[in-house]
Amino acid sequence: MALTPAPAESCPVPPPGSRGIDEILAAARARLRRLDPEQAHLACRAGALLVDIRPAGQRAAHGTVPGALTVERNVLEWRFDPRCAARLPQAVDYDVPVVVLCQEGYTSSLAAAALQDIGLGRATDVIGGFAAWRIAGLPTLGPTPPPRPSSTAPPVTAGRALR
Repeated sequence: MALTPAPAESCPVPPPGSRGIDEILAAARARLRRLDPEQAHLACRAGALLVDIRPAGQRAAHGTVPGALTVERNVLEWRFDPRCAARLPQAVDYDVPVVVLCQEGYTSSLAAAALQDIGLGRATDVIGGFAAWRIAGLPTLGPTPPPRPSSTAPPVTAGRALR
């Protein structure tokens, strides 16, 4: 998700006191004790809640982590605030260890910081997100990669077959 900044001439002058997303992300991450995928996996095995905040389309396209609790980003705070009537049964108190997972580890940092804002001081996220989790070879479910063409099979051609 590494995005290149827009050229300076195309950016409007920001309002006083505003912060760019890079500053907001850096401030969020400075508050977290972020976990690499292996550390997150161990934390979950020790009782932390792994919370996948990705939209359904991303989960369908890329896969899921077995046992992860799915709570889409747009309702996360309501589901984990122990004061809220819409909370999940797992949101029993403010000491619940929550490890947030997104696709690449950007949105999860912002989400974990938001959970800290409501009092869940042990909230954190996974460095690199689901993509890094899968690359690390940790358990996943979901889409199987498309088969690679065999080197012995003839190439597929569009339209009519060549004679």
